[in-house]
Amino acid sequence: MQRPDFDDIFMELAVNLSKRSHCIKAHVGAVLTKETRIISIGYNGPPAGTHNCDEEWPHTGCARDRKGSCSLAIHAEENAILYAAKNGATVEGTTLYVTLSPCLPCARIIFSMKIAKVIYLHSYAEYKGIDVDEGLAFLEKFGVQVQQYTGKFVQPYQPITT
Repeated sequence: MQRPDFDDIFMELAVNLSKRSHCIKAHVGAVLTKETRIISIGYNGPPAGTHNCDEEWPHTGCARDRKGSCSLAIHAEENAILYAAKNGATVEGTTLYVTLSPCLPCARIIFSMKIAKVIYLHSYAEYKGIDVDEGLAFLEKFGVQVQQYTGKFVQPYQPITT
């Protein structure tokens, strides 16, 4: 049996977490880790106790703010960081796995919380149709390691039956 790398395990978990999102626009998952341990998880969506956009507004999603972004959404990386902080976990020096590279406001939070590395699956710039990943550029400029995930998820062992 081939043993998966931790990068594969954590990114696969982020992908699976993204499936929990109630957002109409995008499903994003995040896993915050320290070495080989999970510190916190998150996915994008409205704050707990408000509305689930896909249930409340199944055709349009929540109202948009002046910039065209969801008015209720908390991004996946924000949710992971907030949950860790709420529960007293130290996030300094951690690695964040996220299915969509951080936007600029999330990058500022990541830097401020002293997260050491971000591994992302897809480009936020490509998703938004813009020419530069501002969040990644910010993180790189200020010394946070940034890496696009290029691994592959390992399929679970399947015994041979005769």
